[in-house]
Amino acid sequence: MRRRTFLHTATAATLAPVASLIAKAPAAPRIIDTHTHFYDPTRPQGVPWPEKGTPLHRRVFPDDWAQLALPLGVTHALVVEASEWVEDNQWILDLAAKDPRIAGVVGNLDPMSPDFAPHLKRFAANPLFRGIRNRRPNAELTGLVEAAAFRASMTRLAAAGLSLDVNVGGATDLAAVAALAAHVPELRIVIDHVGGAGDPRRLSPEWKSGMRRAGAPANVFCKVSGLVEQTDSDPGRAPRELEFYLPILDHVWDCFGQDRLLYGSNWPVSDKGAPYEVVFLLAQEYVGAKGAAVSGKFYWENAQAAYRLRDR
Repeated sequence: MRRRTFLHTATAATLAPVASLIAKAPAAPRIIDTHTHFYDPTRPQGVPWPEKGTPLHRRVFPDDWAQLALPLGVTHALVVEASEWVEDNQWILDLAAKDPRIAGVVGNLDPMSPDFAPHLKRFAANPLFRGIRNRRPNAELTGLVEAAAFRASMTRLAAAGLSLDVNVGGATDLAAVAALAAHVPELRIVIDHVGGAGDPRRLSPEWKSGMRRAGAPANVFCKVSGLVEQTDSDPGRAPRELEFYLPILDHVWDCFGQDRLLYGSNWPVSDKGAPYEVVFLLAQEYVGAKGAAVSGKFYWENAQAAYRLRDR
Protein backbone atom coordinates (compact mmCIF):
# COMPACT_ATOMS: atom_id res chain seq x y z
CA MET A 1 0.00 0.00 0.00
CA ARG A 2 1.37 3.43 -0.91
CA ARG A 3 2.18 5.53 2.14
CA ARG A 4 -0.04 8.45 1.06
CA THR A 5 -3.05 6.13 1.00
CA PHE A 6 -2.04 4.60 4.30
CA LEU A 7 -1.72 7.99 5.96
CA HIS A 8 -5.13 8.97 4.69
CA THR A 9 -6.87 6.02 6.27
CA ALA A 10 -4.75 5.08 9.26
CA THR A 11 -5.45 5.87 12.90
CA ALA A 12 -2.76 6.61 15.48
CA ALA A 13 -2.99 3.02 16.69
CA THR A 14 -2.49 1.45 13.27
CA LEU A 15 0.50 3.70 12.61
CA ALA A 16 2.45 1.95 15.38
CA PRO A 17 3.96 -0.73 13.08
CA VAL A 18 5.20 1.99 10.75
CA ALA A 19 6.77 3.78 13.70
CA SER A 20 8.60 0.59 14.58
CA LEU A 21 10.03 0.30 11.08
CA ILE A 22 11.14 3.94 11.08
CA ALA A 23 12.92 3.48 14.41
CA LYS A 24 15.00 0.70 12.85
CA ALA A 25 15.90 2.89 9.88
CA PRO A 26 15.34 6.52 10.95
CA ALA A 27 15.24 9.38 8.47
CA ALA A 28 18.50 10.74 9.92
CA PRO A 29 20.91 9.71 12.71
CA ARG A 30 19.67 12.58 14.88
CA ILE A 31 16.32 14.24 14.46
CA ILE A 32 15.23 17.34 16.33
CA ASP A 33 11.67 18.52 16.56
CA THR A 34 12.18 22.28 16.62
CA HIS A 35 8.74 23.27 17.86
CA THR A 36 7.25 21.71 20.99
CA HIS A 37 5.43 23.12 24.01
CA PHE A 38 5.56 21.80 27.59
CA TYR A 39 3.50 23.18 30.48
CA ASP A 40 1.68 22.22 33.67
CA PRO A 41 -1.76 23.71 34.43
CA THR A 42 -1.77 21.93 37.82
CA ARG A 43 0.88 24.30 39.21
CA PRO A 44 -0.43 26.54 41.99
CA GLN A 45 -0.19 29.54 39.69
CA GLY A 46 -1.64 27.66 36.72
CA VAL A 47 -0.71 28.71 33.20
CA PRO A 48 -1.74 31.68 31.04
CA TRP A 49 -2.04 29.35 28.04
CA PRO A 50 -3.76 27.06 27.04
CA GLU A 51 -7.19 28.19 28.13
CA LYS A 52 -9.17 26.17 30.62
CA GLY A 53 -11.78 23.88 29.15
CA THR A 54 -9.79 23.19 25.98
CA PRO A 55 -8.24 19.81 25.04
CA LEU A 56 -4.78 21.38 25.32
CA HIS A 57 -5.33 22.38 28.97
CA ARG A 58 -3.56 19.37 30.49
CA ARG A 59 -0.11 18.48 31.82
CA VAL A 60 2.29 18.17 28.87
CA PHE A 61 5.81 17.04 29.70
CA PRO A 62 8.84 15.73 27.78
CA ASP A 63 7.94 12.13 28.56
CA ASP A 64 4.56 12.64 26.90
CA TRP A 65 6.27 13.94 23.77
CA ALA A 66 8.92 11.19 23.86
CA GLN A 67 6.28 8.47 23.95
CA LEU A 68 5.13 9.67 20.54
CA ALA A 69 8.39 10.90 19.04
CA LEU A 70 11.08 8.42 20.03
CA PRO A 71 9.49 5.42 18.25
CA LEU A 72 9.65 7.48 15.06
CA GLY A 73 13.37 8.13 15.48
CA VAL A 74 12.95 11.72 16.73
CA THR A 75 15.70 12.06 19.31
CA HIS A 76 15.57 15.68 20.54
CA ALA A 77 13.18 18.56 21.05
CA LEU A 78 13.45 22.32 21.02
CA VAL A 79 10.94 23.95 23.37
CA VAL A 80 9.22 27.18 22.33
CA GLU A 81 7.86 28.92 25.41
CA ALA A 82 4.29 30.11 24.87
CA SER A 83 3.72 31.60 28.32
CA GLU A 84 3.85 35.38 28.58
CA TRP A 85 5.04 35.17 32.19
CA VAL A 86 8.75 35.99 32.37
CA GLU A 87 9.45 33.46 35.12
CA ASP A 88 8.06 30.64 32.99
CA ASN A 89 11.26 30.96 30.96
CA GLN A 90 13.07 29.78 34.06
CA TRP A 91 10.49 27.05 34.68
CA ILE A 92 11.10 25.54 31.26
CA LEU A 93 14.89 25.94 31.58
CA ASP A 94 14.77 24.04 34.87
CA LEU A 95 12.77 21.31 33.15
CA ALA A 96 15.26 21.19 30.28
CA ALA A 97 18.25 20.98 32.61
CA LYS A 98 17.01 17.63 33.85
CA ASP A 99 16.29 16.15 30.41
CA PRO A 100 19.06 15.79 27.79
CA ARG A 101 16.42 15.11 25.12
CA ILE A 102 15.71 18.85 25.21
CA ALA A 103 18.34 20.40 22.97
CA GLY A 104 17.41 23.99 23.73
CA VAL A 105 14.77 26.53 24.67
CA VAL A 106 13.32 29.43 22.71
CA GLY A 107 12.18 31.80 25.41
CA ASN A 108 9.36 34.31 25.46
CA LEU A 109 10.31 37.94 26.05
CA ASP A 110 8.92 41.26 24.89
CA PRO A 111 11.63 43.21 23.02
CA MET A 112 9.74 46.44 23.64
CA SER A 113 9.73 46.02 27.41
CA PRO A 114 12.03 48.37 29.37
CA ASP A 115 13.24 45.26 31.20
CA PHE A 116 14.20 43.39 28.04
CA ALA A 117 17.96 43.92 28.35
CA PRO A 118 18.32 42.61 31.93
CA HIS A 119 15.96 39.71 31.24
CA LEU A 120 17.93 38.78 28.14
CA LYS A 121 21.24 38.97 29.99
CA ARG A 122 19.88 36.74 32.75
CA PHE A 123 18.50 34.01 30.52
CA ALA A 124 21.26 34.14 27.90
CA ALA A 125 23.70 33.08 30.61
CA ASN A 126 22.10 29.62 30.39
CA PRO A 127 23.55 27.74 27.38
CA LEU A 128 20.20 26.02 26.82
CA PHE A 129 18.56 29.38 26.11
CA ARG A 130 18.86 29.70 22.33
CA GLY A 131 16.61 32.60 21.42
CA ILE A 132 13.25 34.21 21.93
CA ARG A 133 9.87 34.45 20.30
CA ASN A 134 8.19 37.83 20.40
CA ARG A 135 5.72 38.09 23.26
CA ARG A 136 2.35 39.80 23.01
CA PRO A 137 1.40 42.62 22.76
CA ASN A 138 4.41 42.91 20.45
CA ALA A 139 4.19 39.55 18.74
CA GLU A 140 3.55 41.00 15.28
CA LEU A 141 6.48 42.59 13.52
CA THR A 142 4.57 45.02 11.33
CA GLY A 143 5.08 48.50 12.71
CA LEU A 144 7.92 47.38 14.98
CA VAL A 145 10.83 47.01 12.60
CA GLU A 146 11.28 50.76 12.23
CA ALA A 147 11.15 51.38 16.00
CA ALA A 148 14.53 52.28 17.49
CA ALA A 149 13.82 50.36 20.71
CA PHE A 150 12.95 47.21 18.79
CA ARG A 151 16.04 47.39 16.61
CA ALA A 152 18.19 47.91 19.70
CA SER A 153 16.69 44.79 21.28
CA MET A 154 17.29 42.79 18.11
CA THR A 155 20.89 43.97 18.01
CA ARG A 156 21.32 42.80 21.61
CA LEU A 157 19.78 39.46 20.72
CA ALA A 158 22.13 38.99 17.79
CA ALA A 159 25.16 40.06 19.85
CA ALA A 160 24.28 37.35 22.38
CA GLY A 161 24.36 34.76 19.57
CA LEU A 162 20.63 34.14 19.90
CA SER A 163 17.82 33.85 17.35
CA LEU A 164 14.34 35.28 16.91
CA ASP A 165 11.31 33.06 16.23
CA VAL A 166 8.40 34.85 14.57
CA ASN A 167 4.84 33.60 14.37
CA VAL A 168 3.75 35.87 11.57
CA GLY A 169 0.26 37.25 11.32
CA GLY A 170 0.03 37.78 7.58
CA ALA A 171 1.75 39.01 4.45
CA THR A 172 2.64 42.35 6.02
CA ASP A 173 4.51 40.53 8.79
CA LEU A 174 6.43 38.56 6.15
CA ALA A 175 7.51 41.84 4.59
CA ALA A 176 8.58 42.97 8.04
CA VAL A 177 10.69 39.81 8.40
CA ALA A 178 12.56 40.74 5.25
CA ALA A 179 13.03 44.28 6.50
CA LEU A 180 14.33 43.11 9.87
CA ALA A 181 16.74 40.68 8.19
CA ALA A 182 18.17 43.62 6.25
CA HIS A 183 18.34 45.93 9.27
CA VAL A 184 20.07 43.35 11.50
CA PRO A 185 21.80 40.92 9.10
CA GLU A 186 23.67 39.19 11.92
CA LEU A 187 20.35 38.12 13.53
CA ARG A 188 19.09 34.66 12.67
CA ILE A 189 15.31 34.73 12.17
CA VAL A 190 13.11 31.62 12.16
CA ILE A 191 9.62 31.80 10.66
CA ASP A 192 7.26 29.46 12.50
CA HIS A 193 4.50 27.34 10.97
CA VAL A 194 5.27 27.89 7.28
CA GLY A 195 4.49 31.56 7.67
CA GLY A 196 0.83 31.06 8.51
CA ALA A 197 0.02 29.66 5.08
CA GLY A 198 -3.44 28.44 6.06
CA ASP A 199 -5.33 25.82 4.10
CA PRO A 200 -3.29 24.76 1.03
CA ARG A 201 -6.42 24.88 -1.14
CA ARG A 202 -6.68 28.63 -0.60
CA LEU A 203 -3.15 30.02 -0.55
CA SER A 204 -3.14 33.75 -1.02
CA PRO A 205 -0.91 35.49 -3.56
CA GLU A 206 0.20 37.73 -0.69
CA TRP A 207 1.47 34.73 1.29
CA LYS A 208 3.33 33.41 -1.73
CA SER A 209 5.01 36.71 -2.50
CA GLY A 210 5.62 37.40 1.20
CA MET A 211 7.36 34.08 1.71
CA ARG A 212 9.51 34.63 -1.35
CA ARG A 213 10.53 38.04 -0.07
CA ALA A 214 11.18 36.73 3.47
CA GLY A 215 13.16 33.80 2.13
CA ALA A 216 15.54 35.92 0.08
CA PRO A 217 17.89 36.97 2.96
CA ALA A 218 20.32 34.22 3.96
CA ASN A 219 19.70 34.79 7.69
CA VAL A 220 16.02 33.75 7.56
CA PHE A 221 14.93 30.14 8.18
CA CYS A 222 11.49 28.51 8.06
CA LYS A 223 9.92 25.70 10.08
CA VAL A 224 7.85 23.07 8.32
CA SER A 225 5.37 23.04 11.16
CA GLY A 226 1.73 23.93 11.66
CA LEU A 227 0.62 22.18 8.46
CA VAL A 228 -2.23 20.02 9.74
CA GLU A 229 -3.78 22.43 12.24
CA GLN A 230 -4.06 25.21 9.65
CA THR A 231 -6.39 23.22 7.41
CA ASP A 232 -10.10 23.92 7.32
CA SER A 233 -10.92 20.51 8.77
CA ASP A 234 -12.80 19.10 11.71
CA PRO A 235 -10.61 18.71 14.85
CA GLY A 236 -8.12 15.87 14.43
CA ARG A 237 -9.25 15.12 10.89
CA ALA A 238 -6.83 17.04 8.71
CA PRO A 239 -6.02 15.34 5.39
CA ARG A 240 -3.25 12.75 5.59
CA GLU A 241 -2.26 12.71 1.94
CA LEU A 242 1.03 14.38 1.07
CA GLU A 243 -0.39 15.73 -2.19
CA PHE A 244 -2.81 17.90 -0.22
CA TYR A 245 0.09 19.87 1.33
CA LEU A 246 2.32 20.09 -1.75
CA PRO A 247 1.24 23.64 -2.68
CA ILE A 248 2.71 24.80 0.65
CA LEU A 249 5.69 22.48 0.80
CA ASP A 250 6.83 23.09 -2.76
CA HIS A 251 6.61 26.85 -2.30
CA VAL A 252 8.58 26.97 0.95
CA TRP A 253 11.15 24.65 -0.63
CA ASP A 254 11.49 27.06 -3.54
CA CYS A 255 11.81 30.02 -1.17
CA PHE A 256 14.19 28.57 1.45
CA GLY A 257 15.84 25.52 -0.11
CA GLN A 258 17.60 22.63 1.52
CA ASP A 259 19.76 24.72 3.87
CA ARG A 260 17.08 26.77 5.67
CA LEU A 261 14.09 24.50 6.30
CA LEU A 262 13.61 22.82 9.69
CA TYR A 263 11.34 20.05 10.96
CA GLY A 264 8.88 21.07 13.67
CA SER A 265 5.67 19.49 14.92
CA ASN A 266 4.05 22.24 17.01
CA TRP A 267 2.99 19.44 19.36
CA PRO A 268 0.65 19.26 21.23
CA VAL A 269 -1.11 22.03 19.27
CA SER A 270 -0.71 19.83 16.18
CA ASP A 271 -3.21 17.41 17.72
CA LYS A 272 -5.88 19.85 16.56
CA GLY A 273 -5.14 18.61 13.05
CA ALA A 274 -3.73 15.10 13.25
CA PRO A 275 -1.72 12.75 15.50
CA TYR A 276 2.01 13.30 15.90
CA GLU A 277 2.82 10.28 13.72
CA VAL A 278 0.97 11.80 10.78
CA VAL A 279 2.77 15.12 11.17
CA PHE A 280 6.14 13.40 11.13
CA LEU A 281 5.40 10.98 8.30
CA LEU A 282 4.12 13.73 6.03
CA ALA A 283 7.40 15.61 6.48
CA GLN A 284 9.44 12.45 6.05
CA GLU A 285 7.69 11.45 2.85
CA TYR A 286 8.37 14.86 1.34
CA VAL A 287 11.95 15.36 2.47
CA GLY A 288 12.98 11.71 2.33
CA ALA A 289 12.41 11.67 -1.41
CA LYS A 290 15.16 14.29 -1.73
CA GLY A 291 17.85 11.99 -0.35
CA ALA A 292 19.83 11.31 2.81
CA ALA A 293 21.95 14.46 2.63
CA VAL A 294 18.89 16.70 2.47
CA SER A 295 17.23 14.75 5.29
CA GLY A 296 20.29 15.26 7.47
CA LYS A 297 20.05 19.00 6.96
CA PHE A 298 16.30 19.19 7.47
CA TYR A 299 16.27 17.12 10.64
CA TRP A 300 19.42 18.37 12.38
CA GLU A 301 22.03 20.47 10.59
CA ASN A 302 19.76 23.39 9.73
CA ALA A 303 18.55 23.57 13.33
CA GLN A 304 22.17 23.75 14.43
CA ALA A 305 22.73 26.63 12.03
CA ALA A 306 19.58 28.49 13.09
CA TYR A 307 19.92 28.05 16.86
CA ARG A 308 23.60 27.20 17.42
CA LEU A 309 22.65 24.30 19.64
CA ARG A 310 25.19 22.99 22.13
CA ASP A 311 26.00 19.31 22.52
CA ARG A 312 24.75 18.11 25.86
